[in-house]
Amino acid sequence: MRVSVIGGGRVTDEEAATAEELGRELAERGHEVVCGGLGGVMAAACRGASEAGGHTIGILPTERRADANDYVDTAVATGMGNARNVLVVMNGDAVIAVDGGTGTLSELGHALDVDRPVAGIGTHRIDGVEGIDHVETAEAAVESVERRA
Repeated sequence: MRVSVIGGGRVTDEEAATAEELGRELAERGHEVVCGGLGGVMAAACRGASEAGGHTIGILPTERRADANDYVDTAVATGMGNARNVLVVMNGDAVIAVDGGTGTLSELGHALDVDRPVAGIGTHRIDGVEGIDHVETAEAAVESVERRA
């Protein structure tokens, strides 16, 4: 399965460690990681997946594949800026969010619109909106989306 990992471009050390653990967990279970291809949660998840022998796909907001973080195996340049967020979501069979700002919030909305299973670790809680399984650990997030995909 392909899992889109979304989250902040700037993160704390703790958030980066969580995202790296998430990437590792996904790769060890045989899943591919799809992300926005840049820094923060994206780079940490890709690093974890790469170190565990997994495959990573970065869907970049820029026109240059070379802008991808060092752990992206397959870089897709879009030149679309944040409009590429929908592509990040659509190229995963499920979505896991770690932290995140407004870009992550838009991706969560897209994921819910297209009925992707969504798990979140320390991410947005949206009053009146169901569908995000808020969990505490990377392992719980992966188990959540595996169960619902």
